[in-house]
Amino acid sequence: MRLGVLDVGSNTVHLLVVDAHPGARPLPAHSHKVDLRLAQLLDATGAIAPEGVERLVAGVRDALAAAEDKGVEELLPFATSAVREAANGEEVLARVHEETGVVLRVISGEDEARLTFLAARRWYGWSAGRLLVLDIGGGSLEIAYGTDEEPDVCASLPLGAGRLTAGRLPGDPPQAEDVRALRKDIRTQIARVVGEFSRFGTPDHVVATSKTFKQLARLAGAARSADGLYVQRELKRKSLEEWVPRLVAMPAAERALLPGVSEGRAAQLPAGALVAEAAMDLFGVETLEICPWALREGVILRHLDHLPAE
Repeated sequence: MRLGVLDVGSNTVHLLVVDAHPGARPLPAHSHKVDLRLAQLLDATGAIAPEGVERLVAGVRDALAAAEDKGVEELLPFATSAVREAANGEEVLARVHEETGVVLRVISGEDEARLTFLAARRWYGWSAGRLLVLDIGGGSLEIAYGTDEEPDVCASLPLGAGRLTAGRLPGDPPQAEDVRALRKDIRTQIARVVGEFSRFGTPDHVVATSKTFKQLARLAGAARSADGLYVQRELKRKSLEEWVPRLVAMPAAERALLPGVSEGRAAQLPAGALVAEAAMDLFGVETLEICPWALREGVILRHLDHLPAE
């Protein structure tokens, strides 16, 4: 079966096409991305501006065409924090449906954390023991912990790299006082939930997903994406702490020249690095591993779990 998962996030409209059936590992067949940057296209009321709605509709339409070209049998479309929290979210969903025929399922922050945790658990297996999973998206930070396929505890915080950059770091490079204020707020918000996780004990394995963590790991010396999914990639807190002041001092154009940093995400990397550093510090994580699977794979795996056995 060829499935397509259509992820409307804060940064991109991303179509992932996989060949999959129950009990088997989903095999990626095609990836199609359209830059969106919805977090940067909100008006003063928190609504997605007309330009953002137009970009979203066009991105979904392009993804549909790509899915058809690749022979997708079933499409799993969903939206995350940018649409979920927009003041005009319902109107945006109706517009997308009217113009493309796609019904976007809005996933809650907690479900984002649960599905990402499922993907990480399936990737690492039961031998990973107690698993702590961190994911920095464009609009939110997801945290999940557990011993099974459902996390024992999870949290979603409004600490996405795109959201924080658009709302809190307007300069290029950002002003030192803005960085200090944001760093304090990030740590305050994460510290509020640490206790909920700590009572379950120290994790046996800590992993991170998302483009932000992948870019930070690459800067710290991890292997390139071109080296394949199965190369182990790690991020050490000590290396991250060395990179944070350098990243916030650079203009976006200079960051875009760094290894593994794309031009489209260079502007939001300082905010993402501040969130990553705070999470690793407050959760007492010295080293984490980068997980190749994340939310999209979690959506696919959950869907396959509910299909009848062949």
